[in-house]
Amino acid sequence: MNDYQRRVDKLIRELGGYWGPFEMLAALTEEVGELADEILKMEGVKGRGSPKTLEEEIGDVVFALACIANHYGVDLLEALDETIQKYRLRDGNKW
Repeated sequence: MNDYQRRVDKLIRELGGYWGPFEMLAALTEEVGELADEILKMEGVKGRGSPKTLEEEIGDVVFALACIANHYGVDLLEALDETIQKYRLRDGNKW
């Protein structure tokens, strides 16, 4: 667990503990929907967007994902590093 995940864990415990896995998945899905809405606004498809709101929505998605990762004992930064390496090896010669 990295420092950011420890900070999320501390806050969640202060607020009463983690939700169940399905509730956390629902929260992540909701946050991704809000991010999608803001991207549509940023691209002029649905009103006007705000870079600050986009940043907040990305943060909300990462927070919700950190909760799930913490529940399952996954270090987000290690998982991201492994995924970067996977894409580098798999897709390195595609472009």
